[in-house]
Amino acid sequence: MNFNIFQFFQPKDKIFYLLFEKSAANATATAKVLVELVTTSSPERRKELYREIERLEHVGDNLTHETFNELSANFITPFDRGDIHDLVSAIDDIVDSIHGASKRIELYQLEEMTLPIIKLSELIQSASEELQTAIFELRNMKNVSKIKEATVRINSIENHADDIFDMAIAKLFKEEKNAVEVIKMKDVLYMLELATDKCEDAANVIYTVLIKNA
Repeated sequence: MNFNIFQFFQPKDKIFYLLFEKSAANATATAKVLVELVTTSSPERRKELYREIERLEHVGDNLTHETFNELSANFITPFDRGDIHDLVSAIDDIVDSIHGASKRIELYQLEEMTLPIIKLSELIQSASEELQTAIFELRNMKNVSKIKEATVRINSIENHADDIFDMAIAKLFKEEKNAVEVIKMKDVLYMLELATDKCEDAANVIYTVLIKNA
């Protein structure tokens, strides 16, 4: 009988990396739907896109829970358990933030999608795509420079998003006289900017993994 007890202690790299990749792809897909949601002129289409974001948010939650289950069930993991937890949590938070922004747009019945809303949404998509690039390279670690470059670009995108958010809020407080509208718009802008923060959080975890495995 060919029995090897060590097989039970082999890291399930493939399942973890597959889950990372699925989560990242889901975040990118959600960001793309967001961009369409804030650029469409059709209220009916916007409702459909919001429902699609809700669906993708549930997909993301399921992937996160599945990763956590694998984390608790496996003795050996591809890299630090805490980093795995932080990475999948950050990716989940990206999708949650996008969902939060789209939900507020729907509930508040915002009719005008301002340039800052559109620009922040586009930056979320760009950051998500860079994150997906980095995560797909994690599996074999053969192109570390490509991973690092993606994380640097994500940090740059997040800084740009900060600037857009700050200028948008300053302009909102200066020009909008309706306090209710100020609250609505500020809330939506905050959730969008938060999504870029979470992209940066995920990028920082990836960079930490690179350092630990150098």
